[in-house]
Amino acid sequence: MKKKILVLCTGNSCRSQIAEGYLRYFAHGKAAIYSAGVETHGVNPKAIATMQEDGIDISNHFIY
Repeated sequence: MKKKILVLCTGNSCRSQIAEGYLRYFAHGKAAIYSAGVETHGVNPKAIATMQEDGIDISNHFIY
């Protein structure tokens, strides 16, 4: 059974999105990884830009 990991914070506006991106990248499909928060703001453009610097695309992530 695949592990499920939830990165949770109140805003889910940047740090948790970055954490989700790195976890997904390093898990290589061996875990289902999500980020969520009390408030939804969509994927933060600064988080997208930061992850692009490391070659990781989070622009298509869905915010719960």
